Amino acid sequence: MALTAEGTSKFVTAGGHKIHYHEAGRADAPAVMLLHGGGPGASAWANYQKNIDAFAENYRVIMPDFLGFAQSDKPKFKGEIFKMLADSTRHVMDAIGVKSAHLVGNSLGGGTAIRLALDTPDRCDRLVVMGPGGSLPMLTPVPSEGIKHIFNYYEGEGPTKDKLTKFLDCMVYDRSAITDALFNMRFEASNQPELKANPMLSPRSEGTLGPLWKEFDRISQRTLVIWGRDDRTVLLDNAWMMLNQIPDVRLHVFGKTGHWAQWERAEEFNKLVLGFFAAKD
Repeated sequence: MALTAEGTSKFVTAGGHKIHYHEAGRADAPAVMLLHGGGPGASAWANYQKNIDAFAENYRVIMPDFLGFAQSDKPKFKGEIFKMLADSTRHVMDAIGVKSAHLVGNSLGGGTAIRLALDTPDRCDRLVVMGPGGSLPMLTPVPSEGIKHIFNYYEGEGPTKDKLTKFLDCMVYDRSAITDALFNMRFEASNQPELKANPMLSPRSEGTLGPLWKEFDRISQRTLVIWGRDDRTVLLDNAWMMLNQIPDVRLHVFGKTGHWAQWERAEEFNKLVLGFFAAKD
């Protein structure tokens, strides 16, 4: 039987904030933290609903909604966002008894995973990032098309279905990968009053996204970098700095794939990442 959002839903108080998360798998198994991206209406379930069943067969899977998203608290963001989210993720790990875990992060979640791995390397076993924030484009201009959609979403008239459509079209290679259920879930989540008043990724935000690329050479974990060749949000040329600087790194690129490899290539993605976790050398 497939896992459900309702059946895996939990709350915990961590770092002084109420955090919503999903949990599945065996409590005594090695832990995997799946960290979601930062686009409008993002949540752990929206990002990883196609992956949780496969991962839960052999791992304790934890999928937190970040501060500022979905059902978690929405404080005002000031200072370095990756650090704030990394600290919050570590507080969640402390609160639910996870000493260390494999970290898997997409986009904003990828940058958060990198920050956590750098700050407290003993809490991260292996590191998997998909189109992570904080990297450095070598050939393409910034901001990218997708980033423009994210930062404009709450401006002007605020959230609209047209804005969300344009954003989601930019996330995937094949628009048919966006189901009505996903669209409606994200639109409803993006319209929460607290989010409209205080969006994390917006010209109005007092939060900043730090240049993680300056520290890539300090990443000590075995690392798998995954990219969609057709990513229009964090473009593929961001991978070259990671490939050059991270000591123990490998890169996998999916063709005909956008920013959400874990969604568009779910079956291949699951096999790839689970194989990476299980590999002995």
